[in-house]
Amino acid sequence: MSYSPHSIRNICLLGHGGNGKTTLVESFLHMTGAIARMGKTTDGSTVCDYDPEEIKRQISISAAVAPVEYNGCKINVLDAPGNFDFAGEVAECLSVADAGVLVCAAKGGLSVGTERAWRLLDERKMPRIVYISKMDEDNIDFNSAFDTLRECFGKSVAPLVVPIWDENKKVTGVVDVLHKRAFEPDGNKRKEIPIPADKVDVINEIYDQLMESVAETSEEFMEKFFGGEAFTYAEIMQGLRAGVKDCSMVPVVCGSALNGLGTLMLLDIIVDLLPDPLEGVPPTGVNKDGEREEFITSQGAVPAAFVFKTVADQYGKFSFIKVLSGDITSDMTLVNATTGQMEKLGRLYIMKGKKSEEVKELLCGDIGAIGKMDKVKTGDTLCDARKFIKLDPIPFAEPNFSRAIAPKTRGQEDKIAAGLGRLNEEDPTFTVVNNAETHQMVVTTAGDIQMDVLVNKLKSRFNVEVELSEPRVAYREKIRKPVSKQGRHKKQTGGSGQFGDVWIRFEPCESESLEFCEEVVGGAVPKNFFPAVEKGLREACVHGVLAGYPMVNLKATLYDGSYHPVDSSEIAFKTAAQLAYKAALPEASPVLLEPVGELKVTVPDSYMGDVLGDLNKRRGRVMDMQPVGGGQQVITAEAPMAELMTYAIDLRAMTQSRGSFTLHFVRYEECPGPAQEKAIAAAKAMAEE
Repeated sequence: MSYSPHSIRNICLLGHGGNGKTTLVESFLHMTGAIARMGKTTDGSTVCDYDPEEIKRQISISAAVAPVEYNGCKINVLDAPGNFDFAGEVAECLSVADAGVLVCAAKGGLSVGTERAWRLLDERKMPRIVYISKMDEDNIDFNSAFDTLRECFGKSVAPLVVPIWDENKKVTGVVDVLHKRAFEPDGNKRKEIPIPADKVDVINEIYDQLMESVAETSEEFMEKFFGGEAFTYAEIMQGLRAGVKDCSMVPVVCGSALNGLGTLMLLDIIVDLLPDPLEGVPPTGVNKDGEREEFITSQGAVPAAFVFKTVADQYGKFSFIKVLSGDITSDMTLVNATTGQMEKLGRLYIMKGKKSEEVKELLCGDIGAIGKMDKVKTGDTLCDARKFIKLDPIPFAEPNFSRAIAPKTRGQEDKIAAGLGRLNEEDPTFTVVNNAETHQMVVTTAGDIQMDVLVNKLKSRFNVEVELSEPRVAYREKIRKPVSKQGRHKKQTGGSGQFGDVWIRFEPCESESLEFCEEVVGGAVPKNFFPAVEKGLREACVHGVLAGYPMVNLKATLYDGSYHPVDSSEIAFKTAAQLAYKAALPEASPVLLEPVGELKVTVPDSYMGDVLGDLNKRRGRVMDMQPVGGGQQVITAEAPMAELMTYAIDLRAMTQSRGSFTLHFVRYEECPGPAQEKAIAAAKAMAEE
């Protein structure tokens, strides 16, 4: 069945891991008859968690789409992971969702995941509903959970539901405040029950508050409200939709996904109050003239789609898209605004977890997938050449947890690179760099769990076992005082021999690469041997005399020497220059230089002391502290890269996952004595290996 944009809702389920998002999707599908029985995350039978890693860990790792058909509406539910290592999947979902549903547990206080999800929705000015889950558990206190939400997020948080509980404080039903009707679960349906007498006053009080909220959405409604006139049902819906759309109102509902309590009520509110794709926040991008503009979703315009996710596994390659305008059919040719190439579309599908159902077309506002688009990547815009637009890329956070990766069996480096390349198509949030200086392949992810998942996928999908280690730090060496030395190479082996003799002055300079000069007088060294001397020194500078790291900030001046008219050669002078280098530099007060990075750490005020104390232990220097609103501070500091190898994990532990940071290399600085000794010892141990 095809749905017009007005009958489509694209929602993203957000919240802390373990709050029941995936189970809520199961409840949606079961209560609407799409599946015969609910799956469980514990036995790996849910629609959205189908990857072997998800089943093994019992957590969501990648975003999944599950279309729910309800009351003549199609709700595309995007189930996003709650674990912070997979925040990139959340960013993908939010790039195409028109509203968010925050799923938070009824007990345990406000979780970090809920705070972060709220902040993400605020950044995008996106409408939202809060769903308090797991109301079937013992010792539940809805009022306490609601009060915590209001305390954190303000008066915009408004309840649309009142729970009903029995004498044992067990929640047995819910009252829909808007319609003043009470329900209890009955299999995959809901059964209407009388409203308990002790709830009537509470319901009327909340209803009156909702009417005030409706009145505040327009002057006309305000006059009617103060005139004592009752709003019609259409006016109530109009006012509530306006409040939800401009985020001045955030409806709160509750329920239990396991027994279906409140599930259909949540679906009613999604259909009635959340915006359709034509009303959502328009995406922005760049047109063919390079000018920025908003892209208005339109049913009658030329076709355009945004690729928000790629899945490449044993089921084939699927490019997940949201149709932004017009309708899309298979075999249609569109331009990829990222590459400029024309792309003929493959077969079209509606995805439900891992299952794909082929369709002939995808209509404006809908979410689906295109099969076997090898050149299309996540973040690409597919559009008609007549209306060229390149939408902004998905704002992925920079990964900052690095590990060197190597095969357990020698000779499988190419296999690792190919496997990581394929996995990177699916998950663009991690990076792979071949560091020529340290001779290591370095993978950088959001955290240790994402790293572990990549290692396991390399083994299961590409049959290559790997080992992880801490990446080597790319130190440098320099000298601190000038030294002059002779380098003399003489070899006689019968026939023509080898002879080269140079005097070279080595001194510090500002240039990172070798600065070579010559001051030879009277032809002591013929000019044709100068390039050989320079070449010998440049080759020698690759390995310093302290720990074998590259030598920088070095000036070498050839000022004297001698030669033999028969035995002198370029190779002899090259060797002589290297002998002078090895003799001089140990006497030139060599020192190790360590890479220093600029660290920008965003943390709540309450963790400032812990974070600053930890930076001091890491030899960090705090340069600036700036408040950024919402009780957050940005600390700008400089610290040695060698001290920050585990910072991604350590900062999470210090701040209960509330802190985040970025790290960028800025310069090299002299390494203090203890740190230098440690680095030299490590380099020698590595050389011995």
